[in-house]
Amino acid sequence: MKKTILSLLFVAVSCAALSDNPYKKYTDGLPFSMPEMSAPAFANREVSLVSFGADATGRELCTDAFAKAIGQLNAQGGGRLVVPRGVWLTGPIVLKSNVELHLEAGAVIMFAADESLYPLVKTSFEGLDTRRCQSPISAVGQTNIAITGHGAIDGNGQYWRPLKKQKVTDSQWKAMTAREGGVMKRDDYWVPTTGYDKAEQMSSMNVPEKPLTEEEWQEIKRFLRPVMVSLVDCKNVLLKDVIFQNSPAWNIHPLMCENIIIDNVLARNPFYAQNGDALDLESCRNALIVNSKFDAGDDGICLKSGKGADGWRRGRPCENVVVSGCTVFAGHGGFVVGSEMSGGVRNIAVKDCQFLGTDVGLRFKSTRGRGGIVENIFVDGVTMTDIKTYALTFSMYYGGRSVAEVLAGEAQPAAHIDNVPVTKETPIFRNIDIRNVVCDAAGYAMEFNGLPEMPIDGISLKDIFIRAKHDATFESCKNISKENVNIIIEK
Repeated sequence: MKKTILSLLFVAVSCAALSDNPYKKYTDGLPFSMPEMSAPAFANREVSLVSFGADATGRELCTDAFAKAIGQLNAQGGGRLVVPRGVWLTGPIVLKSNVELHLEAGAVIMFAADESLYPLVKTSFEGLDTRRCQSPISAVGQTNIAITGHGAIDGNGQYWRPLKKQKVTDSQWKAMTAREGGVMKRDDYWVPTTGYDKAEQMSSMNVPEKPLTEEEWQEIKRFLRPVMVSLVDCKNVLLKDVIFQNSPAWNIHPLMCENIIIDNVLARNPFYAQNGDALDLESCRNALIVNSKFDAGDDGICLKSGKGADGWRRGRPCENVVVSGCTVFAGHGGFVVGSEMSGGVRNIAVKDCQFLGTDVGLRFKSTRGRGGIVENIFVDGVTMTDIKTYALTFSMYYGGRSVAEVLAGEAQPAAHIDNVPVTKETPIFRNIDIRNVVCDAAGYAMEFNGLPEMPIDGISLKDIFIRAKHDATFESCKNISKENVNIIIEK
């Protein structure tokens, strides 16, 4: 009898332990196989940044204090580094295994506006292997790392970014372009240094196209603005409850990471921030993006997997990803796949999200030369309002029209009249299920714009309601099934 009672108690405790994982529910009942996710655990050890001589007033650099504290915790087997209330001015922070960076309420980590603190490092940007300035927060090849708490992390992005006049008010334009060292390239375009101006002339998509000498790399350094949070080849990562804002380029960029949870964060950038993506999840496996908010000058939630030869050589798709309960405010796209998707994107679930005022709602983008297969995408439950262009778009012609051109009604470039041979450079969109979508007010309902040699294939649309100014268009696509799809065109 006693043995039976003990067995029952053991079963009860085991069941209770299983139910304590708040992330288990996100991987239950998925239309693809994905392991249960849980947050990384840390040793019961805690130190304060203050103990390492850090200044909380924002007047003195705390770079050494962060490095010493993280290094000590890592050497001792891990634990939590507490950043108390205050302004903590610093250069780059490098995270190490088994360390949790925890910001208390009222804590602001402010990254210094001084390019000499950010050396050039080998990395990847826009899907290409290149060099950039070291990221304000980075980790490479680490296991069990976290950034948590209720403070804010600010990348001082205005020090790095160019500025377009049409994106700001007259008073903002005058104030921002009056900064020392800047160059007015045109009446409506300002860059922060002469080196930046030179770099733009030798670059494509923010990456230099030709080999450079070390002197040339250093001359264009400010142009090589870093992503704010760069996590490369890391395992068991948690970002929770923190505000990430004002990044020099992309805000949060996990690259080739495994088992990553992003929960209840706010990632925000000014509307005028060029390349100011909120989240770019690239070539990652097993990821949860839940209960979070994104407000950016570029894409909101974006999945990528490298571009062209660099993406093929890496050969790592972005796979097993759940996006649930998220909100995207301003941005080029709410949920985006591409355009760097040469390694493929597969097994993705997007559930119960809302996009409020983005340029595009659901956006799948690529172009010839990228290759890669996007498949097994399941979207269920998305609400959109005030979408400037398309509520839903599949386009194989990324790099065509801008938002302004779409709103002006300009035609898509006629590249799709040519039929070219299918090779590994041919992108593929197939087997995508989209249901339970409501969009109240869009410029255009839907766009399907595939390649004649590789039509968009196998898209299921069910229980869709869209109110738009222009109807859906379908070109170079096949096996498009529609059930209870309602599009109301405003006259």
